[in-house]
Amino acid sequence: MGQRAVFILACIVLAVSGALTTPGSAVADPGPPPVGGNFLWGVSSSGFQSEGSAPDSNWRRYAASGQAQDYRNSVDFLNRYGEDIQHAADMGVGVFRISVEWARVQQNPGQWDFSFYDGLISRVRAAGLRPMITLDHWVFPGWAVDRGGWRNPGMVEDWLGNARAVVDRYAGDDPLWVTFNEPLAYVSQEQRIGGIGAIDVSAMIDRMVAAHRAIYDHIHARQPGALVTSNIGYSAMTAAQDDALFVDRVADKLDYVGIDYYYGGSLSDPPNVAALLTNQPTSLIIEPEGIYYVLRRYSQKFPGRPLYIVENGIPSDNGSPTTDGMTRADHLRDTVYWVQRAKADGMNVIGYNYWSITDNYEWGSYSPRFGLYTVDVTSDPSLTRRPTEAVWAYRDITTTGGVPPNYAPVRAPALCSLVDLPTSCFAPAR
Repeated sequence: MGQRAVFILACIVLAVSGALTTPGSAVADPGPPPVGGNFLWGVSSSGFQSEGSAPDSNWRRYAASGQAQDYRNSVDFLNRYGEDIQHAADMGVGVFRISVEWARVQQNPGQWDFSFYDGLISRVRAAGLRPMITLDHWVFPGWAVDRGGWRNPGMVEDWLGNARAVVDRYAGDDPLWVTFNEPLAYVSQEQRIGGIGAIDVSAMIDRMVAAHRAIYDHIHARQPGALVTSNIGYSAMTAAQDDALFVDRVADKLDYVGIDYYYGGSLSDPPNVAALLTNQPTSLIIEPEGIYYVLRRYSQKFPGRPLYIVENGIPSDNGSPTTDGMTRADHLRDTVYWVQRAKADGMNVIGYNYWSITDNYEWGSYSPRFGLYTVDVTSDPSLTRRPTEAVWAYRDITTTGGVPPNYAPVRAPALCSLVDLPTSCFAPAR
């Protein structure tokens, strides 16, 4: 390393260490205050991942192909949603995110059956919770697969036909809306399971952009004042690409910026690129302060626009108590600390959802466990929901509006987070 590089690195270290250890800083700034009564605390779930008894779909076919773990009946949310909704209400959250699964409600072209979701959304409302409805969480009917899926130019109208029916039915329940869950990750998943090839990527993105823009207008026609987004699966490695290919093309039709944040990486703890490329979440780097940098990035990109953490959580490996040396409860409290810090620093953060209310089928495997309530699908036929320590941590958070002002994060900010280079080196999270 040359002398100039050594000097620059030394300056970075001094800048970061100075920002984190300035004498008297703990006294001058004891910590961010609670977020206030209008803040939305929530939990997340997904149709195919949780419901069980899955009808024919792209993912049903892949799960049955032998290339993924046996789907079984997932955690049987289809029949046990009342228990999970009550658990959410008991934690004091106000939002329950679901997906209205296209493959379930329209098993044949032109024929809809909303009976399950009618009961589910009614139960959500009866528990005093607001639904957040995702229109597409990576799953579509087998008949749409047979028509070519996202390779088919007619997929946009097929998709919109279902989405409009969903909106018309549930707009009166005043839901928050998510059109496409993590659109570029959706594209990657379709490539992984054989739905599209490399030459189809651009067309699939174009079609999702067109579908989002059209359904946004339809939602607002049916639900004045609606809040609509397409949540960003944030990765420092793909953020610029995500923005250019999708976010910037629908920016005028995002009422709030939905953000999913899980993994970090830094100079002090470089990311495990191999684990990222091979979909091994329990081997990735957990850095809670990264959520502050993501919020700062999008608050600067969209000044004043509401920001909502649609998904955030931590995986354990097949039920082990910790991941990356951190408990689920400590991770939750540390993350909420940085959300409070972002809000205190003027970022318009309006909500936070934990992913997920229970363990589920994590796109081919039951080994990564994300649930506030753990469920051992492979060895417990009763599918008993067992609370993790994070259940009580979340209950405390929703009761008080966050962590206490004197809370000290368990994990200190890393050196030069890759989530926001180079700003994280010279303006690090405090």
